[in-house]
Amino acid sequence: MRLPIDIAAHVSSELSAIIDGLINDPDVEEPVTLGVVRQSVAGGLLGGMEEVEQLHSDARHTVLAEIDALIEQCTDQAPAIDFVAAKASEPLSRVIEATMNDPNTRQRPTLGAVRDALAHGAAARLVGEGAIDPDEDQTLLAEIDGLIERFGADALAEHLLRYE
Repeated sequence: MRLPIDIAAHVSSELSAIIDGLINDPDVEEPVTLGVVRQSVAGGLLGGMEEVEQLHSDARHTVLAEIDALIEQCTDQAPAIDFVAAKASEPLSRVIEATMNDPNTRQRPTLGAVRDALAHGAAARLVGEGAIDPDEDQTLLAEIDGLIERFGADALAEHLLRYE
């Protein structure tokens, strides 16, 4: 089941950070689902995760209630990564903005359209304009491919813009 891109927008920053920490924890060997996240938060199995250490008791109960609501809506087997707020990196956000502002773009660009723009030299143009550093363009294809894998090529790219 593919969840809409907005699902992560409804997840608190605390829960998103906890999930992201679990997903990136090399000691977690099982697939990280909402059920695993709930067990970890409820059982205090998050070790020294900075995100959890900063949670007060009331906040921990709030996060547990949030997880329970998500489990009720999506099941405890839902992949937790779907609930991590996804944003494009700053360089990829610049590529997305350039694609959005391209006068030849007739529709709101999708992730697939941004990937096509990258394949046709958008990053090189932005490097030439000084909008992104030359070393940043090396990771853009891998990043857009990861976003396409997660959300699909038809997902609107503007939803992933990072504003800093």
